[in-house]
Amino acid sequence: MTETLTARDFLQRAIKTMNDRGKRYDSPDGERSMGKAVEAFNAITGRSLTTDEGWLLLQVLKDVRQYSAASYHEDSALDCVAYAALKAEALAEHRLLPQVKDIEP
Repeated sequence: MTETLTARDFLQRAIKTMNDRGKRYDSPDGERSMGKAVEAFNAITGRSLTTDEGWLLLQVLKDVRQYSAASYHEDSALDCVAYAALKAEALAEHRLLPQVKDIEP
């Protein structure tokens, strides 16, 4: 029987994945490659993609892979959760989202 994962399990696994990949590819502070990737993309294409849009693109890619597969693919699911968090971080950095304390119930 397979284990049923909860939303909290996905968040915890996504955090571990982000930390592991950050150390492997970027820095001890975590995933920080999107800024460089977006800068290179914009230089090549002459466009003005933002960092949060880069994370959105990767999130959509993982969703397409997930829904195109014949069965559940954990890597795509975990990456999609991580990309959602990185996208939210990028949006908040650019003050495109209201601060949590400013949101009325």
